[in-house]
Amino acid sequence: MATQFSIQDNKPWKGTFFTIWSGQALSILGSQLVQFALIWYLTVQTGSATVLATATLVGMLPNVVLGPFIGTLVDRWNRRRTMVLADSIEALATIALAVLFALNVVEIWHIFVILFIRSLAGAFHTNAMNASTSLLVPVEQLTRIQGLNQLLNGGLNIIAAPLGALLLGMLPMQGILSIDVITALFAILPLAFIHVPQPERNAADAKKTTVWTDFKAGLRYMLGWPGLLIVGLMTVGINFTIIPAFSLLPLMVKNYFGGSAIHLSWVESAMGLGMILGGVLLSIWGGFSRKILTSLIGVMGMGVGTLMFALAPASAIYLAVGGGRC
Repeated sequence: MATQFSIQDNKPWKGTFFTIWSGQALSILGSQLVQFALIWYLTVQTGSATVLATATLVGMLPNVVLGPFIGTLVDRWNRRRTMVLADSIEALATIALAVLFALNVVEIWHIFVILFIRSLAGAFHTNAMNASTSLLVPVEQLTRIQGLNQLLNGGLNIIAAPLGALLLGMLPMQGILSIDVITALFAILPLAFIHVPQPERNAADAKKTTVWTDFKAGLRYMLGWPGLLIVGLMTVGINFTIIPAFSLLPLMVKNYFGGSAIHLSWVESAMGLGMILGGVLLSIWGGFSRKILTSLIGVMGMGVGTLMFALAPASAIYLAVGGGRC
């Protein structure tokens, strides 16, 4: 039986939250190792821009197409069970791919299918974890936790890529995949013993509404707030242009710069370092009083970094690394 820990019970929240958070951090590290290894495998085996773009596409589709509906479903489901199921599905999909590599029968389409399944499960997990954080953590501590999450993401981006490059030279692909399965267990096991609170929901109202009506209510809310709509459209536009371009980064490192997995890891680590430096700068500075100006400056910085990638000569990969920090 799950131990009943939550801030709603007026009990200390830090032990509960950080037990879950630590397990999730290890699981994210394992997932990033697998992502790096698989992308580099596709780069070396195929050298195809189409293959890399397709791999990025199948990894994005669940969030792009199903993201709004996943959020409404998570609000209706038990969040702890959702996270356990999502992590378990990711682990099982990784085991299946490891077996295919071990038997030396893996095909490119196998990797696409596994990437899609992992992305779909990850979308449910991310929504459930984000929604649970607001109930596990006191309101006055949420900003600090968001900053900690940014620090975690940046730190993992710094270490995951070089570690993935190192492991590629030491282990077969199935060995790297097994690391992800082990780290997933660290995310699943704490959830078996810790209670994750559910939001209060009126039973009568829940029966009257459907996933579709909840989705339309959220859409009407966004459409009714012009500023939020503009920021949302701007984010969509940036993702639509930047993410497809950066899906070809491994191919650029290999074919244009003549680099290897370790060189790709330098660029990706630089991106993580930039994320951390940006978070530290923002925490010290606080940004402009008009927050949108701060966001626009960040977007301009992304543009400068992308230009450094585009204009760097083949003999100057260090310029690409510098662009990653922007």
